[in-house]
Amino acid sequence: MRLQPGPRRPSARRRPPQLPLVFPVLLVLVVYVLIPVGPSAPGGSSLAPAGALASAPAADAEPTPRAGAAGDGGTADDRDGVTTGDGDGGTTGAGDGDGGTAGHTGADTGTGIDSGARSWPLAGRPAVLRGWEPPAGPYGPGHRGVDLAAGPGARVLAAADGRVSFAGRVAGRGVVAVEVAGSGSPPLRTTYEPVRALVEEGVSVRAGQPVGVLEDGPFHCDEGCLHWGLRRGDAYLDPLSLLPPALLRKGPSRLLPVFGVPEPVAVRVSRAHRAGPSRRRCPR
Repeated sequence: MRLQPGPRRPSARRRPPQLPLVFPVLLVLVVYVLIPVGPSAPGGSSLAPAGALASAPAADAEPTPRAGAAGDGGTADDRDGVTTGDGDGGTTGAGDGDGGTAGHTGADTGTGIDSGARSWPLAGRPAVLRGWEPPAGPYGPGHRGVDLAAGPGARVLAAADGRVSFAGRVAGRGVVAVEVAGSGSPPLRTTYEPVRALVEEGVSVRAGQPVGVLEDGPFHCDEGCLHWGLRRGDAYLDPLSLLPPALLRKGPSRLLPVFGVPEPVAVRVSRAHRAGPSRRRCPR
């Protein structure tokens, strides 16, 4: 039996690849990559390599700390060359560390006298037998110093830091003079008499250091005493002005009135005021 061919189905035709559409897409991608988005830099071309854009640092990024910069460990700061530390025994530069060298403790009070260490010329708190009485003139009568109660053999102490300017005898009495350190020009000079010197001329002494021993008379006061004087050049001053108020108030003492200051007027109390209010008897 012979088969007759049926109707033929139309075969699917192969469409050629649409190559013309690929080139525009590639061109757009190339242009997008090569041309940066945004305004171009002033004075330069708007085109830049992609690698250069990726390697440029950000403008807002903080700089990385350099090796050796100052940190928490107190190392050297390369910016200003100042050595810093924590202050617990290391070298301190621009800081107030506990291990730094202490500064000068005294301060100038504005009177030309350095407010350094001070001491009474005798141990403890001696009694003042006679105060300073400035004379009316260079050769007038007065008391050019202070008499402190003490017996022969008492240790005489330097009232302030300074240098021994004289240690010898004047008119048969032993005298020690000490120039007060930091007291201006001419310097203040304290004198002690009558004493047997324990120091030599030119040596430095500290406040409270023994400079002599009180000699056994003759004294210009009725009982044993140390005559303590203070001078600046040829002018005599009150030696008690060297001492701070804390030393003047320390311990019991009998201070005589300063010359020129009036004493308080004694007020007499009537007998009726001393007896108090009268006692009236109540009527029975």
